Amino acid sequence: MLVMLWKRYGLVFAAGALCIVVNTQGIGPLWYTGVALLIVGQTMRVTLTRAQRPPLDREPILLGVPTAGRWVALNGPATKVPSHTHSHAQTYAIDLKYVPEASSGDGGEDVTPQAPPFRWLWPLARSPRLYPTYGRPVFAPADGVVVATAGRQRDHLSRMSFPAFLFLYLEGFIRSLGWPSNLMGNYIILDLGDGVHAAFAHLRRGSLRVAAGDRVTAGQEIAACGNSGNSSEPHLHFQLMDGPDVMTARGVPFAWRYRDDDGVEHTGVPEDATHCVAVSPLSDRST
Repeated sequence: MLVMLWKRYGLVFAAGALCIVVNTQGIGPLWYTGVALLIVGQTMRVTLTRAQRPPLDREPILLGVPTAGRWVALNGPATKVPSHTHSHAQTYAIDLKYVPEASSGDGGEDVTPQAPPFRWLWPLARSPRLYPTYGRPVFAPADGVVVATAGRQRDHLSRMSFPAFLFLYLEGFIRSLGWPSNLMGNYIILDLGDGVHAAFAHLRRGSLRVAAGDRVTAGQEIAACGNSGNSSEPHLHFQLMDGPDVMTARGVPFAWRYRDDDGVEHTGVPEDATHCVAVSPLSDRST
């Protein structure tokens, strides 16, 4: 019961902010109530996050890479832990963006689709359809059972300009006060057995091919990458955790078999800015 209450810290924090905003009497009962609620809400959030710190001696679980083709790793646990934050079981989470191999046209020019670059001012935002990652298939990294899904959130415009990036930070804070789907966007959570669960976030609206209760096999296509939730541009957010609830579970480390741009095969997790291609049956799928 106490944990269920603690998970609603966002409502307490929002109530405190509302008290301060509507207060017109200066420092008084309503103002003090708002400040107290803000402190209580933030305390609840911090204590919940601290409880999500995982043990550091757990061995990584070897899985298949949930993508096909050439991808670049960002915000991953090979570079730092926690890779994101302990909150929402993101201790060992990783972000992946699709970066196709270079190809040339008849005139020898590079015709490889590239993601629009970050801009300081203009354009403020772009359609997610302009990014190569958008719509790329996502695969189950192991056999499992679907325990939760969400698939109706829209794929919003990118946040790849300086003003939009500032907005993203404010937007992300507000999203963090709501339900997990406000951060994750469209998502799938798989039960892989032995208390281990895999989460896939920022999926494309309408792309989910599975529903809660479905059994999936390793390599099965389950959804497509999108730009829903707290996302700056289309990408796949992947993480393992020791329970199905991202607000109470703890992150679990994982490892992949992958090949870098030099053709060297690795078992582990690629460092940030490293390109990787799956070394598994998944890599035999469309690239």
